[in-house]
Amino acid sequence: MKMIYGVKDRPTAGKLLLFSLQQLLAILAATIAVPIIVGNNMSISAALFGAGVGTIVYQLFTRFKSPVFLGSSFAFLGPMSAAFAGGVSMSLGYLGLLIGAAFAGAVYVLLAIIVKFAGVKWIDKVMPAVVIGPTVAIIGLSLAGNAIGDLMKGSATVPVLEWIIKDGLPIQQETAKMLCSPYLALLCGLVTLGVTIVCSVYGKKLLKMIPFVIGIVSGYALAAILTGIGHAAKVEALMIIDFSLFSKMQWYPSFAFLEVFKGGFTPPQSGSIGSYIGAIAVGYVPVAFVVFAEHLADHKNISSIIESDLLKDPGLSRTLLGDGVGSIAGAVFGGCPNTTYGESVGCVAISGNASVITIFITALMAIAASFIAPVITFLATIPKCVMGGVCVALYGFIAVSGLKMIQNVDLNDNKNLFVVSVILIAGVGGMVVSFGQISITSVACALILGILVNVLVNIGNKKKAAAVESEAKEPDAKTEQTENTEETDALDEVAAAVDENKEE
Repeated sequence: MKMIYGVKDRPTAGKLLLFSLQQLLAILAATIAVPIIVGNNMSISAALFGAGVGTIVYQLFTRFKSPVFLGSSFAFLGPMSAAFAGGVSMSLGYLGLLIGAAFAGAVYVLLAIIVKFAGVKWIDKVMPAVVIGPTVAIIGLSLAGNAIGDLMKGSATVPVLEWIIKDGLPIQQETAKMLCSPYLALLCGLVTLGVTIVCSVYGKKLLKMIPFVIGIVSGYALAAILTGIGHAAKVEALMIIDFSLFSKMQWYPSFAFLEVFKGGFTPPQSGSIGSYIGAIAVGYVPVAFVVFAEHLADHKNISSIIESDLLKDPGLSRTLLGDGVGSIAGAVFGGCPNTTYGESVGCVAISGNASVITIFITALMAIAASFIAPVITFLATIPKCVMGGVCVALYGFIAVSGLKMIQNVDLNDNKNLFVVSVILIAGVGGMVVSFGQISITSVACALILGILVNVLVNIGNKKKAAAVESEAKEPDAKTEQTENTEETDALDEVAAAVDENKEE
């Protein structure tokens, strides 16, 4: 994929702001979704602030050589929710979030130290193109369900009560009912996708580089018109956007570390504080090792897109340190550990803009927007169907970039065919392994299985390689022996001829 702007290039001021806004819109939905899912009044503006801070920390560690944005990690949803549970295992609230993020970051620092001394050559052996290619594709394909599901959803909902059976007893549970027609939401999503495609394929110059901005604005405008008509005619099916969010704006971020000082945790009623911290470690540390696999896949992916191996320059040790320390810094403010974002990578691929200064300005925008209530509220009102339309393209590009990595792999060889097949089916099938509160994601499961299968099908390769080398040397020995024999025969013939002349 040819980049219009390279890593070190600096677009003009006007273009830079547009490109940065596009990156912000691309990562927005997922970044603010994590605190919404965890609940407990976690601040979405604080999560956005934390993502911006984490990204700047990452860029500092990687010497501004890696065009990647860090956002809230979905992998830590389980441990984060448990930290707020107030149950037997954890009940430290925001303090638990900060302790957990520290454990996760420590894992990255430890891995960075190991890589610093062991190098990265082992990665190419353990995870060659036949393994990493389909794994990157799975990152996009595993998110396909989210994109398609969002295509038929708006943001306007009303709370409803429904009866459910829990522990054998009927209880009432509050859920959210979507107001708009799913078909009208789908229309807005498809318009967003269509405009994005047209701008990217047929657009000229600047228009070609900001297809997401134009697509989102077009989809939002259509949704706003339908919502306005719906309110005027009192037709709920037309109400796609939830404008009521503006009446309950959060005027400033509620930072996680400040919530701790407000008493945002429950002291343990029984047992020592050490046992609670140990429980948090058990929740966060294994997940951090799982996310390490996704870190490798993301950086392999962006390396292939910008045609520069980031595992060598700035180096995997630096990207790990940036990711780990950036996660801790982001969690201090937003409560959410960060991770590299596939949406950001997809945005780089589609726009052809790998300029790191764009990522840096995006991080500053995220920090600034978190303090401007109308801006953060406006971004939060972008309906899911509009973001779903954009994500169809984003996630698709991630999948395609992974498949491009295996275009030179011989799939007629059963060894390679088995490795790719196992990874794709495990990933697309959504294979997830859980141990209590610890879940190994489908991407990590697919990668682990791929590595094991690759080892299995290549067990005898070293012996075969040695045999081939030995066979290669044998013909040389035989040739040398034949040449010596021929030379001896020739000398004998000359000697016989000399004897005959003497007799004559």
